[in-house]
Amino acid sequence: MRSIFLTGSTGFVGKYVQTYFRKKYLFLKYEKETIINISQDIILHLAGKAHDLKNISNIQEYYTVNTDFTKILYNKFLDSDARIFITISSVKAVADELDYELTEAYIPKPVTHYGKSKLLAEQFILGKEIPKGKRVYILRPCMIHGLGNKGNLNLLFNIVSKGFPWPLGSFDNRRSFCSIDNLCFIIKEIIENEKIPSGVYNVSDDEPLSTNKIIELISKSLNRKVIIWNIPQFIIMKIAKIGDLLKLPLNSERLHKLTKSYIVSNSKIKNAINKPLPYTSINGMKKTLESFNH
Repeated sequence: MRSIFLTGSTGFVGKYVQTYFRKKYLFLKYEKETIINISQDIILHLAGKAHDLKNISNIQEYYTVNTDFTKILYNKFLDSDARIFITISSVKAVADELDYELTEAYIPKPVTHYGKSKLLAEQFILGKEIPKGKRVYILRPCMIHGLGNKGNLNLLFNIVSKGFPWPLGSFDNRRSFCSIDNLCFIIKEIIENEKIPSGVYNVSDDEPLSTNKIIELISKSLNRKVIIWNIPQFIIMKIAKIGDLLKLPLNSERLHKLTKSYIVSNSKIKNAINKPLPYTSINGMKKTLESFNH
């Protein structure tokens, strides 16, 4: 049985990966501040400092965890007998806002320290020649969802589950999401298919979804009536600015995440894999919402 050197084993993605691959791979889970000694064939680097919506994190921590640790781990990979290095970056290493669909050709212009720290790690990896016999993959997923997911999906679910109407129906948007099952499927294909070239790949489900569509799916998962209010956008924006000052659940940043479009192309990775993803955007979202109910 092949083995994987895994970082970030206690995180949302790390826990799911171990369950997904438990019958096929053994895992050596990296413990923080222990000596890195790699004897495994595969390195799956999931550890990272996530974007802090409350903006209370120490800025340097992003660079220590996301940049510096990745550099150390990648150098260890180059010096080891391991053949495959897969690291999870983020679309936010490229852009926080998009004028058009995000492809791998998009010139990176990250705004946050989270995005900048991820991009620096990418640039370090891409700046080194890959030794013969080794493969290196940088995956840039958009918002990952699944069992154990935390974030804005939980906020939407809680709003609907408590019977509150969705007040942002006037915002017409489309956002890309990434089912955790589709992400694990892509990781599996990368490991097992030596013909997939090393490189940077966006990871997302096939079709973007509007927030209103997600509210509809949540309502149906709870057997509730879909209640969406079309309050004028300028009123909502004023409320969000008040939320900035009073630290309310609805603030400008959260409003942006919930209502702006952010469409990610997965064409490159799908062409490389040459297989359909196991979950459609809607079916993957339905599975996540069902897990919330349990």
